[in-house]
Amino acid sequence: MELNPPALETYIDLLKRALAEDIGAGDVTSSALIDKDCSSVGVILAKQEGVAAGLVVLEPLCGLACESLKVQLKASDGDSLEAGEEVARISGARREILAVERVALNFLGHLSGIATLTNRFVKAVKDSSALICDTRKTIPGLRVLEKYAVRAGGGTNHRMGLYDSALIKDNHLFCLSQSRQGQSTFEVLALRLKKLRRQLPAGGFIQLEVDDLGQFQQVLNMRLAVDMVLLDNFSNQELAKAVKMRNQAGLAGRLLLEASGNIRLENVAGVASSGVDRISVGALTHSAAGFDFSMEFRQR
Repeated sequence: MELNPPALETYIDLLKRALAEDIGAGDVTSSALIDKDCSSVGVILAKQEGVAAGLVVLEPLCGLACESLKVQLKASDGDSLEAGEEVARISGARREILAVERVALNFLGHLSGIATLTNRFVKAVKDSSALICDTRKTIPGLRVLEKYAVRAGGGTNHRMGLYDSALIKDNHLFCLSQSRQGQSTFEVLALRLKKLRRQLPAGGFIQLEVDDLGQFQQVLNMRLAVDMVLLDNFSNQELAKAVKMRNQAGLAGRLLLEASGNIRLENVAGVASSGVDRISVGALTHSAAGFDFSMEFRQR
């Protein structure tokens, strides 16, 4: 599986801040108790089943903490892990390994938790063609790594930010409604879409959120120049109806439909069975439980 890890420059400052936050002026415990010249190997073990993510940060993280630390990966991001499985080894001075231990495990635990939850959603809809997508509901500063973890779990990234694609939501429509001058809100939107399309970067898309089937029918009637429609908080029956309406309008394959709102593991299969193309799940990043890893010292 080709994950295309994020470029190091997009998160190197995050690693530096994480180390500075934990180490500060120095590890007072290890400096007092551990001889400076003692070396060993720290073995990182998975303590549960799941999907790995974040291993890509280990080498640069350890390099920032101490240039002499060596990292040997025993697994790759996206791999399925068993409880007790060895995923990496960090070799070098014991003091330095202890200094980087918690930060390394924090990154691995958080990102593997996201990958594991994403994979559960992906498996839940395996009998459909629906893609499981993330959202912008990420921890500030961690987005590039969190969205990478979603990919490691088999999910699909939605837009990275406000700059790469357009999502027209209810608040945008409200603002347009204040300047409609006798036109309907969607008529005003239709005029603005050409400008929006010109401003999109290469590969960007335009998505419009609708709240009910009546709004969706207007989108179809007006042939609004959008690439996707976000069906927000629709019931499964309404989702299926929207899919049928889209297909009857001759827009299958040209207008993608995405379900969103209150998507959970226990209901996502039903949502997928409606025939929508995509399902966006904020919980992938804002509610994933941490994955349990530990590190044990072993002799070289």
